[in-house]
Amino acid sequence: MSDEGERDERKPASEAASPDASRPDHASPYPVSRLAPSFDLVDAAKEIQRADEMLGVAVGHELLLIAEQMRGLRAKAQQVLERAQRNAELHRARCEFTRRPGQTYHLYRRGEGGLYFSMLSLADWGEKPPHEHRGSYRLEADMSWTPIEEAADHDREQRELRRLLEG
Repeated sequence: MSDEGERDERKPASEAASPDASRPDHASPYPVSRLAPSFDLVDAAKEIQRADEMLGVAVGHELLLIAEQMRGLRAKAQQVLERAQRNAELHRARCEFTRRPGQTYHLYRRGEGGLYFSMLSLADWGEKPPHEHRGSYRLEADMSWTPIEEAADHDREQRELRRLLEG
């Protein structure tokens, strides 16, 4: 066949010459008709400004969330450091017996002699101990110390952690 015959089978010459012939008018990002609204640079600038404002609000919100998380992490880090300091101090306390995890020990301060552990509680002394009572602590399996007044909370947290890990 000739070139003219092939052109006839594909598309008329008028359609082939138009670069946007395959694209419908309603898909064009620009006005293609006299009746379409005009494309105004001021409108485009306003749209960009609105988008920037919305992005600013979204980014600001995300940054506030991050700042809040940072404050929470800082507070948690402070708790960890305080607990480590307390544990170190308690491990340095004098003790005349073998410490066993799970047992409760009672801390006393002897005048200038420093801290020491006893197996005798305030109740065992009839509320009149020979030295200043500084608290009662339970030695945990990880060799950390839990104040006896926090032991129930610690046990509950450990049960919840075990349940999460098991299931």
